Amino acid sequence: MSPAVQRALGVLVLLVTGIFSLPLAATFLDGEGTENWIVPVQLLVMAAIGAGVTVALPALARGGAGTERRALTGAWWGLLAAFVGVLVFWLLISGFEGA
Repeated sequence: MSPAVQRALGVLVLLVTGIFSLPLAATFLDGEGTENWIVPVQLLVMAAIGAGVTVALPALARGGAGTERRALTGAWWGLLAAFVGVLVFWLLISGFEGA
């Protein structure tokens, strides 16, 4: 698979999982005593997904990077995707009018 296809596929997977990770975490953790775990669990899961995706698709990291370096880079990509997902989710809830 070419590096461009790997990057496009990786970004697509991370964005989709980033968008759905917060509502999915809230579905399982929205209860008495567990509501404070929603965001930390979402971030940990997205870091793990990002690491897995980047290890599987090495074009998301620098060329020649070892497995550990790709996993670390992927964790950061996963956290970025989680932030984008929260931003999209917040925009959908609050609307675009700003009021």
